[in-house]
Amino acid sequence: PQEEFRVILLNAKQKLIRVETVSLGSLDKALVEPRDVFRPAITFNAASLVIVHNHPSGDTQPSEQDVLLTRELCMCGIILGIEVLDHIIIGVRDHVSFKERGLL
Repeated sequence: PQEEFRVILLNAKQKLIRVETVSLGSLDKALVEPRDVFRPAITFNAASLVIVHNHPSGDTQPSEQDVLLTRELCMCGIILGIEVLDHIIIGVRDHVSFKERGLL
């Protein structure tokens, strides 16, 4: 398995527009650029989005890179007017929500 990075695009009423795969990575990381995350959000006129990626290792603990990327994406979202509602990491048996952990 490889790491996959997706965005869930939502309209102004937080209804699903679509889910887009932004990046497919290696066993332990996905290379993600903010422009790749927000391009589909702009294309499909999303008001907000949720970031989702998996950790094939099964460990859902956010890495330092995950936290830094999330902060960067939240700042980009503020500039673009597209709110980042959450970043969810999916493991083998569980998941972690950045919002629930106070990391957004």
